[in-house]
Amino acid sequence: MEIEPQLCRVEDALGILVGKWKPIILLYLLKNGTQRFSELKTNIPGITQKMLTNQLRELEEEDIIRRVVYPVVPPKVEYSITDYGRTLEPILNAMHNWGEKHLLHKQQKMSQNREMLK
Repeated sequence: MEIEPQLCRVEDALGILVGKWKPIILLYLLKNGTQRFSELKTNIPGITQKMLTNQLRELEEEDIIRRVVYPVVPPKVEYSITDYGRTLEPILNAMHNWGEKHLLHKQQKMSQNREMLK
């Protein structure tokens, strides 16, 4: 590995991505394109309105997503992923793939442990 541990920027990247809901929000925006707040809320049933608002604000501050407010009544707000935010897609895909492999690894290990106990 070429990364010098004292110069590692993984912590910086995780600071942007870490949050129970941020990867899910990003995946919905990557897959579905522009979404209204209510659409995101419907797609992510376990998230509270306050948490969704906070996560969206944090992603917007980092220029990962774009928030557009339309001057209509009632207010219309849309969220979309920025070109810069799209650079996270391969990272999210890699994390998903690793998560699937890790789940399989854990299942195989549990299976082996059960066999040893017999």
